[in-house]
Amino acid sequence: MNHLQSLQKWVADSGYDVAYISNPTDIMYFTGFSSDPEERVLALFVFPEAEPFLFTPELEVGAAKKAGWNHDVYGYLDHENPFAIIADHIKERTANTTKWAIEKADLPYHRYEAVQEQFPAAEFPGNASEFLDQLKLFKTPDEIELMKEAGRQADYAFKLGFEALSTARSEQQVVAEIEYGLMKKGVMHTSFDTIVQSGINAANPHGGPEKNKIQANALTLFDLGTVNQGYMSDASRTVAFGTPNDKEKEIYNVCLEAQLAAMDAAKPGITAAQLDAVARKIITDAGYGEYFIHRLGHGIGTSTHEFPSIMEGNDMVLKPGMCFSIEPGIYIQGVAGVRIEDCVYLTEDGNEPFTHTTKQLQVLPVK
Repeated sequence: MNHLQSLQKWVADSGYDVAYISNPTDIMYFTGFSSDPEERVLALFVFPEAEPFLFTPELEVGAAKKAGWNHDVYGYLDHENPFAIIADHIKERTANTTKWAIEKADLPYHRYEAVQEQFPAAEFPGNASEFLDQLKLFKTPDEIELMKEAGRQADYAFKLGFEALSTARSEQQVVAEIEYGLMKKGVMHTSFDTIVQSGINAANPHGGPEKNKIQANALTLFDLGTVNQGYMSDASRTVAFGTPNDKEKEIYNVCLEAQLAAMDAAKPGITAAQLDAVARKIITDAGYGEYFIHRLGHGIGTSTHEFPSIMEGNDMVLKPGMCFSIEPGIYIQGVAGVRIEDCVYLTEDGNEPFTHTTKQLQVLPVK
């Protein structure tokens, strides 16, 4: 059963009349058509028995048809009311339009109101967001192959970044070298804004690359990923650009020990909370627990951050086919920041990472 068939079955089994998928990433997941509609309406409508349809701005109808979607595609012009047109196509397919499933985590309120205007009797008992979390939880072999290629692209990006380090370049300029190199190789999209942070800037875990020059004899943190046919990679490495001091080495070695231990423990049967605890205990026992200030990991697939969270309090049992990150970090303001991250997929007896760049501390020559 493919993704669309699974959605149709859920709609039918749940007794819903219509499912409205509004998130562009989720629409790509079901249709193969990838688009950022910005303020325009992009939507997928699925029914228990009738044929689904894809609704796009008129200027994207042709591209949607070429994307491999084998059902109807309808469009609208900018001056038209998209939801009036949508209502006409829904009413062509079914007289039952009372019970709706929507993406409650995504649908803007003004579009919720637009549906209600066309269907005054509509009720919204179905949460397609929760269903999608569960459906996306387990990747197919084909999806894992796409993510493996995204992982290989990320490994290439690390190579580009390490080679670009120079005291003559800023963090932002190193990012530019990475992204330009990817584009020359035909990789046109990163999965998020590439992060390069040198020295004490790396102690800001949600910071970004700045205009400051790369520091010699300090650690530099890279966090990056690419998009391969709609599927993401996400990985982090921290390297020494020149000779690190003893404190930086210690922080790095503790973080590496935690990451490797969690990688070894990530297998079917462990819970998300237990896996988080494996890495957290090592960092805490080394005296750095207060500096590990985020969850161990997150799911990944068609988005970089998907369900589930690998964190304290999540007792979900991990199973084969799940894909998630393992990314402990230690961030000491004014001193240094280290994060080491791989995304993995669970096998029957363990896991396999999507990225393979070495995690032993690389000491790169200053130039």
